[in-house]
Amino acid sequence: MRFCYVSDGVRESVAGRGSEQLPAQAAPAPAPEPARLAPYASYWFPDSLPQGTPGPGIVWRSLKEWTPQSDPDLPYNTASVPLAPRFTPVPANRTARAGQARIASLVSFGPTAGNPSQGSATADHYAPTHWAYLDELVFWGGSAGEGLILAPNAPVVDAAHRNGVRVLGNVFLPPVVYGGDLRWTRDLVQRDAHGRYPLAEKLAEVARTYGFDGWFVNAETDGGDSALATRMRGFLRALRAAGEPHGLRVTWYDAMDSTGAVGWRGALDALNQEFFEDREGRVADTMFVDFRWTPESLVSSAALAERLGRSRHELWAAVDVESRGWDSDVRWDAIVPRGRDHVVSLGLYRPEWTRDHLTDRSPSAFHHADDRFWTGESLDPSRPAPDAVWRAPATAVADRSTVSALPFACSFNTGHGLRWYEKGEAVSEEPWNQLGLQDRLPGRRWVVDTEGRRPEVRLDFADAWRGGSSLLVTGPLTAPAAVGLHATRLPLTPSTVAELVHAGGPDPVDVEFGVAVREPGAPGEPVPYTWLRTGTTGGDGAWRTSRIPLAALAGETAYALAVRITARGPSPVSWRLGALSVRDTAPARHPAPPSHLKVDASARRGTEAELRLSWRRAPGPVRHYELYRRLPDGTRRFLAGTCGTALYLPRLVRAGRERSAAFELRAVDETYALSAPARAALPW
Repeated sequence: MRFCYVSDGVRESVAGRGSEQLPAQAAPAPAPEPARLAPYASYWFPDSLPQGTPGPGIVWRSLKEWTPQSDPDLPYNTASVPLAPRFTPVPANRTARAGQARIASLVSFGPTAGNPSQGSATADHYAPTHWAYLDELVFWGGSAGEGLILAPNAPVVDAAHRNGVRVLGNVFLPPVVYGGDLRWTRDLVQRDAHGRYPLAEKLAEVARTYGFDGWFVNAETDGGDSALATRMRGFLRALRAAGEPHGLRVTWYDAMDSTGAVGWRGALDALNQEFFEDREGRVADTMFVDFRWTPESLVSSAALAERLGRSRHELWAAVDVESRGWDSDVRWDAIVPRGRDHVVSLGLYRPEWTRDHLTDRSPSAFHHADDRFWTGESLDPSRPAPDAVWRAPATAVADRSTVSALPFACSFNTGHGLRWYEKGEAVSEEPWNQLGLQDRLPGRRWVVDTEGRRPEVRLDFADAWRGGSSLLVTGPLTAPAAVGLHATRLPLTPSTVAELVHAGGPDPVDVEFGVAVREPGAPGEPVPYTWLRTGTTGGDGAWRTSRIPLAALAGETAYALAVRITARGPSPVSWRLGALSVRDTAPARHPAPPSHLKVDASARRGTEAELRLSWRRAPGPVRHYELYRRLPDGTRRFLAGTCGTALYLPRLVRAGRERSAAFELRAVDETYALSAPARAALPW
């Protein structure tokens, strides 16, 4: 299957409608960009630009000319969260395997041009949360009319890194029928007078500067020859060499072969192996095998990878789920058979179908669909639906976790919401998305053990303790129900405590907290929890905090956390978990505040303004920053948050006749403790 992007960011097959993209031509340097405040995810052409004039909202840029010093949006696009180490718990079911197939996703979070750097004022946004099954995410996009090289925006990278998932930028050289020109391929692989590949070094510099993990290279422009293919291989080698000391990766898409033609082999074979491994060693870290694969070609690809001294699981077999999602026709046994070793790894093309296909695109509807996609029809990874046609990732690949150090906290925030809550009160009524604010959510959604009727468990957006969402358990309970939460590796000491913030209604429920100090003996066996009573949650819907000392388990390691609820009345339960934390009870220190908060630029239109702010990072560990506005009546209103040190506000409305808008910025630590504020103002 051939695929590419046109300017609206929509994938089309070659057999689809014709493209109206402009042909590539040598062009003079573009005119200076008009002044603008809104930052967007970065995109470039390798060197030469198209002929003509870019469309509205599109800026043509040359990567060769990029420098960090000349990038006005760099502070807004730089990721701040380092890649977290992961561990693999005993799988929740007998068919999910550790150490075999992995999963990559190619995801379009928005159009190539005009993709906001730091989220936006809508909850209708693809907010992936099943990071536990992912190994690599590609920030997908690119078109001949906008730009061919895309750097992922910071919220995506911050959320992925918090969960141990690498994020790659995308290099897309489109087919000629979609405006591709071989000039851009030659630009990319050009060499300087010293024989170096300047664009390879530039790509590595971009990834290091922006804080993401490498590049997905997709060369689909036909018309090349073997000399160009040789130069492409040299470019890939140079890209790996420049990035490897910094942990950067290169994934090669199965398109161009060693003759320079674009053949979409659907396999690792003699015509494309040199882009994966050649006589000198590794060329690309992984290869995305085109959709044309067959069961036989994957078997032969796996065998060839191993003959080359590489793992068969460094090959991603492409599966297109953009159009039909879990109804896609996939030959699963060719990739991840249930009864024998996995053949290769799995590459999912456009899993944001879970949002895009919906009529109701509310956050709740999206997460319900996303849970079904990743977990399966049963919505319980410990009990996969037997003989399900859709082989959900949770039924094939072992989940992983990064929860391995104290303190740990989770407020079940998904990175988007209908409001923003603080201590159970809505402090903003505006919908929002910002994936960098997302919590480390439970990886197994949802494992429920009960002798009675299974309740519904979901992430809910109607109420929250902090952020935009909470965990909601609803339905008749005819027996106690245990809900598995996080897989962990937390060392417990005599001073370790757990805290739950929860609310119940209409009738009271008994709540217990579960800690497993050993793992199950085998995949699919129950997690052996020790249950600790927390008390009864009343039926008034009010938030309560329960503190559970863990001194009795001192010296042990917590391998998993859970809650168990028991109904105390005849009515169906409706119980919310707003926050969970595990920490030591040493005297708590609030994080140090940020400093030098200032308004860098603003544009005013009557009683409204847009503006850019920046500050200096607070010393010590900081999870993220939150910006509030102090209104004339003394109330605080949440405006935005970020993991970085710069924020763009698209719309600020004057409050009555106030003389200036007052801002308060706080650092937030891993347990959501807030620093003292840094302050700034915007005079009206």
